[in-house]
Amino acid sequence: MMVRLLLVLGLVMTTAPLAAKPLIFAHRGASAWLPEETLAAYERAIADGADFIEPDLVPTKDGVLVARHESNIAETTDVASHPEFAARRVVKVIDGRAQEGWFTEDFTLAELKTLRAKERLGALRPESKAHDGQFEVATLGEIVALAARSKRRVGLVPELKHPTYFAGLGFDTPGMLVAAIKGTAYLRRAPVIVQCFEIATLKRLHKELAEQRNVELLQLIQGPEVRQPADVVLASGALTFEDMVTPAGLAEIATYAQWISPPLRRVIPLDAAGQSGPPAALIADAHKAGLKVSVFTFRPENQFLPVNLRGGDANARWPQGMVADVRAFVAAGVDGFFTDDPALGWAALAPHKG
Repeated sequence: MMVRLLLVLGLVMTTAPLAAKPLIFAHRGASAWLPEETLAAYERAIADGADFIEPDLVPTKDGVLVARHESNIAETTDVASHPEFAARRVVKVIDGRAQEGWFTEDFTLAELKTLRAKERLGALRPESKAHDGQFEVATLGEIVALAARSKRRVGLVPELKHPTYFAGLGFDTPGMLVAAIKGTAYLRRAPVIVQCFEIATLKRLHKELAEQRNVELLQLIQGPEVRQPADVVLASGALTFEDMVTPAGLAEIATYAQWISPPLRRVIPLDAAGQSGPPAALIADAHKAGLKVSVFTFRPENQFLPVNLRGGDANARWPQGMVADVRAFVAAGVDGFFTDDPALGWAALAPHKG
């Protein structure tokens, strides 16, 4: 399958072998093709060559970790079509931002299991939208069991979403994840990289998972639109994400984490015309601090590509563009990357992944 894909893209024997071997992190599964965070999306991601699959973790009312990008499920499930849940539509403020919708923490797992996933980017991804209504909300346990059934070793790169917010509601989501890692045979031996935007959570996990040699920690870095981590804001701290990507900030991160993951354009910025340019110093600075670097998120649609890598209609998929973008980051020295389309990530790395 991968060779056929390379032939279609015109990439076989046309590009020099790449020097690095970055890890492919399936962003919410193969979410370019199937509704995100579903077992079907994770199963396809594994088949398409992902090294790790990513569940974003949020709690249910009865304390089960489930995979949803946010606890607000208005855009990613059919909850709005369930009249029995109409009264649960509310407005909440999460990390300073007001949201209206339905939230996992107000539903038991049994209630969530009556819902079905739907594609959030339906206008851009008709292939995925065609599967609306077919798949349940998946639990962390179900995702781990899927990975454990794989014929090859597949890692997990779970993200703890808004742990400070959930702590305020009485949910200890970091503690729930620690218990799952220590209490599940597969998670005690498989590669696990736990990611979070919040610093205090990662420092806590650094202590509580110190004996788990298969576990690494990843500090997520926001783009310029978000100034500070939520836990720093709550503590009235001064540290910003801009501070965190300085040499001094990276050295501090290295005391509790092994990875950082910034958005793509912190690493290879776009110019005023929206075209990709030379890489910034961030990867080199992070490597000097002893940190590995992943980036998020590669998507195959023109809307998400630099102007100079687009082709075809504005809303179309342009696989060649994503492959070229990935290869620019590989040349810059990235150690891993998140993508909605792991098969294209594999294609970009095919000279040394086969």
